[in-house]
Amino acid sequence: MPWTDITRSEHSRKYTRYPSDVTDAEWGVIAHFIPAPRRGGRPRTTDMREVLNAILYVAGGGIAWRMLPTDFPPVSTVRGYFYNWRSDGTLALMNFALVQAARELEGKEPCPSAGVIDSQSVKTTESGGVCGYDAGKKTKGRKRHIITDTNGFMVGLIVHSAGIQDRDGAVPTLQSIRRFYPFLRHIFADGGYAGDKLKQALVGKGRWTIEVIRRCDIQKGFKVLPRRWVVETTFAWLGRCRRLAKDWETSIESSTAWALIAHIRILIRRLARHCYI
Repeated sequence: MPWTDITRSEHSRKYTRYPSDVTDAEWGVIAHFIPAPRRGGRPRTTDMREVLNAILYVAGGGIAWRMLPTDFPPVSTVRGYFYNWRSDGTLALMNFALVQAARELEGKEPCPSAGVIDSQSVKTTESGGVCGYDAGKKTKGRKRHIITDTNGFMVGLIVHSAGIQDRDGAVPTLQSIRRFYPFLRHIFADGGYAGDKLKQALVGKGRWTIEVIRRCDIQKGFKVLPRRWVVETTFAWLGRCRRLAKDWETSIESSTAWALIAHIRILIRRLARHCYI
């Protein structure tokens, strides 16, 4: 995307305290997805916009919780909301609703009928948790297995050991989207998903059609392959959140949550730029 006066103004964060803070338009997009206070007990006094800003600050900067600036709510408060939204499905619901809105903005049906699948191996740290070795990428850590629609919006995500091959990790990843995207049945994939093993594993788990986009054996240098570039673009978008540079989390649930947060940030900025509230 070329930087012009128009695009610079669209992406400008000049009037926010931190570059990760949501603007008024972005808050208008996401505010109604924030869970309401529970009935009974003390009234909620925490500014939920500041909680969201704090979570996005951690995601964008790739910092530890204890390094959160003091002008945000207390670390224990922000972290508590993160864990609650991670565990009660709030982040997954946000992602689902925002993907539908973004698709409608592009003139598409809310539910896609085709998608693209791929995985990304990332290193883990000494924090522990699930870990494996990806011999192909020579990486010890975990894989982020995602499915995108043909626009690059992430509709499915499973984090698992890097030691699990793509064709094996594809089965739970595909199963995870059946409830939210019942019409998505055609999947574009690379050569790692070829063969009868994946087809046999999917028997009885839905009518999936896997179309493998292969690279030409005589090809020299780089060439953009049809459909496969879409999911690679999504990985590049997610990589702008430095929290995803490595998998710092002990639990798979937290790893998944940070990837969802990175994608939610992309969607709310896209929708806010088009004044979709």
